[in-house]
Amino acid sequence: MKKLVLAAALTAAASTAYAGNIAEPIVEPPVIVEETQSSSSGIVLPLLLLVLVGAAVASS
Repeated sequence: MKKLVLAAALTAAASTAYAGNIAEPIVEPPVIVEETQSSSSGIVLPLLLLVLVGAAVASS
């Protein structure tokens, strides 16, 4: 068990040692997404579902 822990520690140390050169981070400008807001957009789907359920109940 001790050898397994030692091997894992050495592997972790070796992988960070050979990770490569430190390069400058590439910073991309943030993307700004503007959402269009409409006062009636939130009510359309519930009304449509209500109509569909009403039609299903009326036909049965």
